[in-house]
Amino acid sequence: MKAAVRRSYGSPKKIAIEDIEKPSPKEDEILIQVYATTVNRTDAANLRAKPFIMRFLLGFLKPKKIILGTDFAGKVVALGKNIKSFQINQRVFGFTDTGLASQAEYLTIKPEGEVLGIPDKINFNEAAASLEGAHYAYAFIHKVNIQPGQKILINGATGAIGSALLQFVNQLDVHITAVCDTKNKSLIRALGADKIYDYSIEDFTKDPEKYDFIFDAVGKSTFGKCKALLNEKGIYISSELGPYWQNLFFALLWPLVRKKKVIFPIPFKIQESINYIHHHLEKGYFKPVIDREYPLEKTPQAYEYVISGQKTGNVIVHIKSS
Repeated sequence: MKAAVRRSYGSPKKIAIEDIEKPSPKEDEILIQVYATTVNRTDAANLRAKPFIMRFLLGFLKPKKIILGTDFAGKVVALGKNIKSFQINQRVFGFTDTGLASQAEYLTIKPEGEVLGIPDKINFNEAAASLEGAHYAYAFIHKVNIQPGQKILINGATGAIGSALLQFVNQLDVHITAVCDTKNKSLIRALGADKIYDYSIEDFTKDPEKYDFIFDAVGKSTFGKCKALLNEKGIYISSELGPYWQNLFFALLWPLVRKKKVIFPIPFKIQESINYIHHHLEKGYFKPVIDREYPLEKTPQAYEYVISGQKTGNVIVHIKSS
């Protein structure tokens, strides 16, 4: 089978499309033919092993898994003898942030909660695009207690996390201010933003309004820059550690202050978030944003585009036609 392989950490130039042996499922695994996957921010971090602490999970000197990919949508094509809850030809999708070797034509996985059936009206591209960003967006809103009528600002509303987060909070009867670029203003308005800042011509940190929550879904601001926008008990959450890992330290120290504070969105278990995502897809409350689609052979170019920081929503790697 063909797969996107890298044997050392580094840039997209390390990636090669190789013919390798097709995996066989063990007794507690399923074999999946992959139809679509994404190249996402987690994949880009896994490729480069950044931040450095990731090496303790991925492999210190070189990656334990040579095939890239953290999410997938596809069909079950073989079952281990102990598998009773899945069927041949069942459409499924799944995600694991440390890697699933999913940028390949086939993968094997133990279906221990990270794999669910795809809702009937959702295609493979949409299913694959519904996972990584939405998983982290789920952590943002479930670390806090959002009440109707509150004000929320989302910085980076056009990314995979931000576009999912915008749709999730739009179900909560709140006022949403979103920060995006010029080309995506119409999209962000359609996803539920009440007020928009175009960061290319405006500085959202000069906003005179006070917010209950500021969600930095792109990690390009800081608590210091956003603090003046928060009300007395406002909360700031970022998708990144921040300069010198400040968001993690602030999250540990700020409960002592009991005023404006920082929460670090350590993700919930994937079993919990993927059930939430499945429900929102099934009910039509969430539709992932897809920017571009690449064939497997152009996976390195997909990584280059994602790392450039220009993507809107999700980037698909298309592996098999449905």
